[in-house]
Amino acid sequence: MPLRSPWQDRIVPFDHNDHYHRLLLRQVPRNGRAALDVGCGTGRFARRLAQSGLRVDAIDRSAEAIAQARAASARTADHRALHFRHADLTELQLPQGHYDFISCLATVHHMPFATVAALREALAPGGVLVILGCYPEKTRRDWAWSLAAVPVNAAARLAVAAAETLRRRQAPPAGTAPVAMPTMPLHEIRREAASLLPGCRIRRLLFWRYLLVFRQGA
Repeated sequence: MPLRSPWQDRIVPFDHNDHYHRLLLRQVPRNGRAALDVGCGTGRFARRLAQSGLRVDAIDRSAEAIAQARAASARTADHRALHFRHADLTELQLPQGHYDFISCLATVHHMPFATVAALREALAPGGVLVILGCYPEKTRRDWAWSLAAVPVNAAARLAVAAAETLRRRQAPPAGTAPVAMPTMPLHEIRREAASLLPGCRIRRLLFWRYLLVFRQGA
């Protein structure tokens, strides 16, 4: 992932993606068995999926991130349910109709949005695709949401800074996945998603994110 954010090399004690893990986990279908985590990074959400009882395939096109994910997951009780793979989704042949749950956290903007069609085909009947996506600020409404997020973001960073500092002193850093800046505005995302993922739901979230939920066969 060649593009880099100016924030990538800074210490960021509050992770915007991690903040939404519980929201995403609530979308997992009841009795789901197999999950795919696309752009898994260092594997934090993949591990949470495994803890919920799913068998998880997790992919990322960063070899360094996959190495870190494997190392961190080898020490967990659910490591046998996790399979990390260094792969680029745009070059990967996914099994059709296989996954009960597919997640993409801050990943879709690293690839052509049309790639979501391959994820749609990989869903089992009744399977759910969730995208926690990023979008650039282009409209007045975008900027209004951005301004609303700023004080909440600052408060959250202050709340976790002390605990994070202590954790970093006690353990080696977990590493970060490569970062790219989003370029596709939210109104274009809505338009493309309506065509490629008919019936999907999209809503804005704080912290410069949106949530897309698509259920196969809904």
